[in-house]
Amino acid sequence: MSDATTAAEQLRATVESTEILLHTLAELKPDEVFEPSGLPGWTRGHVLTHLARNADSLVILLSNARTGENLPQYASPAARDADIEAGSGRPLDVQLADIRDSQQRFVDAARELAPEHWQTVLTHRSGYTFPAWQLPGKRLAELEYHHVDLNAGYTPAHWPEPFAIAEFRRLGAHFGALDGLPAVRLVAEDAGLEARLGGDGEPQLVAEGPVRALTGWLSGRSNGDGLQVHRGHEGLVDARTSLPELPPMG
Repeated sequence: MSDATTAAEQLRATVESTEILLHTLAELKPDEVFEPSGLPGWTRGHVLTHLARNADSLVILLSNARTGENLPQYASPAARDADIEAGSGRPLDVQLADIRDSQQRFVDAARELAPEHWQTVLTHRSGYTFPAWQLPGKRLAELEYHHVDLNAGYTPAHWPEPFAIAEFRRLGAHFGALDGLPAVRLVAEDAGLEARLGGDGEPQLVAEGPVRALTGWLSGRSNGDGLQVHRGHEGLVDARTSLPELPPMG
């Protein structure tokens, strides 16, 4: 599969993910947009404003890929935070329209790229570089993770399986390369996948369960619900207290 084809598939997935998000928003009562989200210090309005401004920031990077410019994803970290704070108190209908319109701007900008543009190396706001074809996947992750963060009924169990599998692989590799973590073997029974975190030698702690539940735990969106954890031949009663605490996902 070519990089351009991968980008096109992920772009379609962002469209589907946005439609599901908009359905969730349509079910909210107007005042619920001001209630706390699952992210400390942020209301649902903060999360939604972040999602909209993230789409616009990725439009800038898509334009860079097409034109060869190197404009920053955000004017500055302070400007990014200020925009999120300024937009967080807007009414629900305004937030909903902003999500829809900003996502459409992202899709339109992506469709302007020729196949060769997807090879352009771009700079993320945190400083690392990556090829443009990964942008739709990054947008998809923002949509899926922050949909859960809204704390409005959408959970890791609702994630599309391809997304959960891709993130299980990515996060498993990320945490597997970190020092200082207890040794844990993760077994995604339904996807036929395994990952190993930390430590030397054969892990004594094993967590088994659906790939969505494992990805939910790895990403900090779940406390281990739906997982079976055992040490050697001993089954542990509560995965939520048996699993180690992970640092924020990469």
